[in-house]
Amino acid sequence: MKKVFPDKDLVELPFSHGIFDIHFRFPNGLPKIHEHDGKPPQAFGIFHQGRMVVFFTYESDLGDGWEDESVHNDPLERRIAALQMGTNVIVWALTN
Repeated sequence: MKKVFPDKDLVELPFSHGIFDIHFRFPNGLPKIHEHDGKPPQAFGIFHQGRMVVFFTYESDLGDGWEDESVHNDPLERRIAALQMGTNVIVWALTN
């Protein structure tokens, strides 16, 4: 990211950020989709002139939840949460 935005830093998004409730509500922030290292999920952004231009997730691979159930064996509720959070990301990108 430093090659693309050398003067910008990733900023952790608080649970109150609008991306977590623009369409579907995630009061505890980013959902944990697939277990990697046992750490809590975190969401970060890079902002330019007050607008988020990068959305970066850590310990929550939304794409894992979008794959066929047989790939990661994630339960239905996690896969639905991944799709819902993905919808929030798209709605945010299109409206902000």
